[in-house]
Amino acid sequence: MSERSSAPGSLALVEALVNTLDIEMGADSLDTVAGRARLGISEAELERARELRESLRTVLLAHAGHPPHRRVTPLGELLARAPLLVSVDARDGSATLAPADDGPLLSRVAAAVAEALVAGTWTRLKACEAATCHWAFYDRSPAGRGRWCSMQVCGARAKMRRYRAKQT
Repeated sequence: MSERSSAPGSLALVEALVNTLDIEMGADSLDTVAGRARLGISEAELERARELRESLRTVLLAHAGHPPHRRVTPLGELLARAPLLVSVDARDGSATLAPADDGPLLSRVAAAVAEALVAGTWTRLKACEAATCHWAFYDRSPAGRGRWCSMQVCGARAKMRRYRAKQT
């Protein structure tokens, strides 16, 4: 959907999860074995993965200043269930936050969110304001006020709608 480059670091996982659903086309890549395999989730984790995806989408919409797209479980409630560990490298003393268990998607997302918070990149991950899109994108604009995943598609449509509304 977007011509933008992927989010940095582990935020790419969050972006990839949110972008498993193409709202405009109604296609959900989590419906396929290959789509689930790309994120390392099993069919048994499918409903929880979808719940997490939509909670993330709500937060990414908030990052862009938009209301929730629908009622969801608050992301904080979901992430509270994800055990994380602080690991310290004995050689140089560097510390990282990592999932207590590499398997569950929830733990990997929680670690990605924590890493992005520390790096100051979390609020740059946003969801497109177009109601038929809500695609996740990383806002690299200097002011951090990007609104659309693609200026050529969603941005152009929004601007054309505004233009036509003024003509009537």
